[in-house]
Amino acid sequence: MSDNQDSKPLTAYKVLTAEQMATLERDGSFAGAPVDVADGYIHLSTADQLAETIDRHFAGQNDLHIVAVDLAAHGDKVRWEPSRGGQLFPHLYAPMLLETAIAYSPLARHDDGSIRLPIAG
Repeated sequence: MSDNQDSKPLTAYKVLTAEQMATLERDGSFAGAPVDVADGYIHLSTADQLAETIDRHFAGQNDLHIVAVDLAAHGDKVRWEPSRGGQLFPHLYAPMLLETAIAYSPLARHDDGSIRLPIAG
């Protein structure tokens, strides 16, 4: 039987504003949104958590982007910690690096309203 660490996804997602996305592309790293800086880590979501994160924290905002982050590339800088409703969320205790972005794209939804995840070209 595998332990919980084995069942955690290797990819997580960060929602960025257009300005934050431009910073990541220009500087090659992103130190975090104001809430991230205040909390001391970058908030990430799994694919299953992403829609609720967007609906709860980004409702009504336009021009958002989703970055798929390679968690393994960040090693022990990623901690799985309880948050919303006791769910474990990936938290990145370091700047998010462009080189660890597997893919990114503007936020889009499928016809059923689900989030369209970015895919590498």
